[in-house]
Amino acid sequence: MALPARLLRRAFSSAPGGRRRRRAWEASLSPLERLKQLLPPEEAAAVQRYVEPRSPTSQQAPPEEKMAAAALSAAPTAAPSPEGPPEKKMAAAAAAARPGPLRAGELALAELRRKHNSTLKLMCRLEAGAVLNSHGGLLPHRDIIGQLPGQLLRSSAGARLLLRRPSLDEYVLLMPRGPTIAYPKDISAMLMMMDIHPGDVVLESGTGSGALTLFLSRAVGPKGRVISYEIRDDHHSLAKKNYRHWRATWKTGHTEEWPDNVDFILKDISTAAEDMKSVTFDAIVLDMLNPQSALSVVHPSLKEGGVCTVYLANITQVIDLLDRIRTCNLPFACEKIVEVTHRNWLVLPAKIKNCKSSQRVETQENIEEDPQQRECDEIQTQDQIVLQEGECNESFPDDAETYCSAPYVARPSRWQDAHSAFLTKLRKFRPPLS
Repeated sequence: MALPARLLRRAFSSAPGGRRRRRAWEASLSPLERLKQLLPPEEAAAVQRYVEPRSPTSQQAPPEEKMAAAALSAAPTAAPSPEGPPEKKMAAAAAAARPGPLRAGELALAELRRKHNSTLKLMCRLEAGAVLNSHGGLLPHRDIIGQLPGQLLRSSAGARLLLRRPSLDEYVLLMPRGPTIAYPKDISAMLMMMDIHPGDVVLESGTGSGALTLFLSRAVGPKGRVISYEIRDDHHSLAKKNYRHWRATWKTGHTEEWPDNVDFILKDISTAAEDMKSVTFDAIVLDMLNPQSALSVVHPSLKEGGVCTVYLANITQVIDLLDRIRTCNLPFACEKIVEVTHRNWLVLPAKIKNCKSSQRVETQENIEEDPQQRECDEIQTQDQIVLQEGECNESFPDDAETYCSAPYVARPSRWQDAHSAFLTKLRKFRPPLS
């Protein structure tokens, strides 16, 4: 209901008895409180929710601020989130994602980019009194400890080393190994084939050095489980050591722990039929010489519609596997057989050489390399591992260098990640009733 203008004027400007009153915001009562006194009781209840208690600091506030405060208090507000406003949640997430300094006891990866076309990666466990020994000179661990990842440090010979924490794929390539590992490019494809979710239970046969086991552990998460069978005692012990080493270093450099969700079992999977009766698997991965001998044992424990991925080096092994499935009438349908290849590219600034009659453009890769810089693909010395990766783009920039426009040469690299294995995807189906 619209209020008469006369009542509003009386509330804001005059008092009963004809006496001149002070301004409304200087009085002891707010305008809404005075208006409430002039209204009938049934109409005064309608404006009760707009009346707010006055504080000593707000008595001198101008009417515009008071009306704005009343409007804000009357506007409907969303219920506060139990976890706080979005700004606080974003700040907490940013603080959790912010990397901490490198500490003693965790792994550090040093990248040494050479003058020509190769990159050396050195992985070491940081200790206060140890020294990182590279082809570019020495670097004491005490100079690394306390530094944030991504720092460029100078060695004793003046070489620039990029220090950071190793990723999981770099760790599995640099960790001690016995048998040949499943490479990260193949592991990522296998995880997509099996469609593993957090909380799944996965069976692995053929632990090897534990590379695939670590990726499975991360995929299933803390609520999942990985059961890994290995027939050889030396491979079994090495995989457990690599797994414990990664978990210990992860705990040192991160706020959360790596999940302890892997059961390492030293046993031949073909003799584990009794173990399979009490568990149901969401997916199975077989990395062994004769996977066909394990299929008849593990398939009853695989859920209907589940995927069994097989990692085989030769196509003749794939043929033997499919032939065994056909002859034994196993409930598996072969959905896919693939090999994963990566095509690496070389993108380098060209070097223009002035000849007598013409100019010749060469890439930095074409320059003859010093014989002392030719290293083997992988060198392992005590607790320090060196890995040579083919070509890289450029060396690390120096603050003293000047930059100018230069032509670039782009072409496929000589170092290619070609065939490593055949990945066979088998889907379990329900046989028709006879």
